[in-house]
Amino acid sequence: MPSLDAERRHWAEGATVAGIDEVGRGAWAGPLTVGAVVLPSDRRMYKLRDSKVLDATRREQLAARLHGFAVGIGLGDATNQEIDRLGLSAALRLAAHRAVEALAVAPDVLLLDGNWDFLADHGTHNELLVHGDARSASIAAASIVAKVDRDRRMIAWDADHEPYAFASNKGYPTPVHRAALLEHGPCALHRRSWAPVAAAEAPQLPLDG
Repeated sequence: MPSLDAERRHWAEGATVAGIDEVGRGAWAGPLTVGAVVLPSDRRMYKLRDSKVLDATRREQLAARLHGFAVGIGLGDATNQEIDRLGLSAALRLAAHRAVEALAVAPDVLLLDGNWDFLADHGTHNELLVHGDARSASIAAASIVAKVDRDRRMIAWDADHEPYAFASNKGYPTPVHRAALLEHGPCALHRRSWAPVAAAEAPQLPLDG
C-alpha cells in the first residue's frame, strides 16, 4: 500500500511535494500523459493505489475524489506527433514539464516514479522512487489522474477511429489493434515512428511469381 513516508520527510522541512507519474509510454497510438499531484500534509486520503492494480470504476471514483482533495493537480501531454518528432525520452520530459507547470502551487520537491530523473532541469529537488506508484501516495495519485484523463480521451476518439478499438485498448497493442493496423494502416493518432506502425504504413511489395 502506498504510504506518505517520502512526503513526510520533505514536509518536515516545510517543502511542497508533488508526485509525478506517466501513462501511455508503451502505446502505439495517442498521447503520452503525465500527472502531477500535490497532496495536503494535514489530511490523509485512504485507498490510493497504483492505477494499474485498480479497475476502471475504482480509478474513476478515486480521480473524482482527488480533484476535490488535492492541493494541486497538473496534467501534461506529449502528442503522438511530438513523440515522433522528439523521441520518447524528450517527449516524456516535455509532458512532465507541462504537468508540473499546470499545478496551482509550485512544488519544491518532485517524487518521480522510476530511476531516471527526467525533470533534472526543472529547478526542484527530485527524489527517484523505483516502483514509486506502489510506494508513494502522491505518485499513486498522479498515476490515477493521468490514466483516467488519457483513457477518457482515447474512448472519446474511438468513434472517429473505430477499426482500432481504442475504447477497449486505449492505443496499446492488442490482436484487434494489430489486425486493424495491418488492414487499414495508421490513423492520425498513431505514432508513425514506432516500428510496428511504420511497418504497417510501408507499401507492400508484390510477391515474385
